[in-house]
Amino acid sequence: MSDNQSNPIREAIAEAIGEHDVILFMKGTPEAPACGFSARTVAMLQSLEAPFAAVDILPDPRIRQELSAISNWPTIPQLFSGGELVGGCDIVTEMYESGELAEALRLPERESAQVEPVPNGVQSSGLTQIENRLG
Repeated sequence: MSDNQSNPIREAIAEAIGEHDVILFMKGTPEAPACGFSARTVAMLQSLEAPFAAVDILPDPRIRQELSAISNWPTIPQLFSGGELVGGCDIVTEMYESGELAEALRLPERESAQVEPVPNGVQSSGLTQIENRLG
């Protein structure tokens, strides 16, 4: 694809990243994660009471392809804050455990608790979920 051709999926991803302070591209939804890494990342965000938007990458394989092209990061989930890639589950976990995640998300300081996976059916407080316009 040449640079002068429109790429609606890439444009929608870039727009979503720009519109939301914190956005998580994940498998499934925060209420029903479709993989353990996505569930763990959601659990950390929820334990910090971080408001975040979420996009399910599963409905269309092109979403994952275009997201990886934008972020230069191959794995899912991908967490963005302030328009910048924070990282995937491993990096987010390390940052959470060291207290850096709250700082990267510009959250008030608080003590980190042990992260536990979010059980199915748990409601998210403070969650801002965007419509998946990328499908």
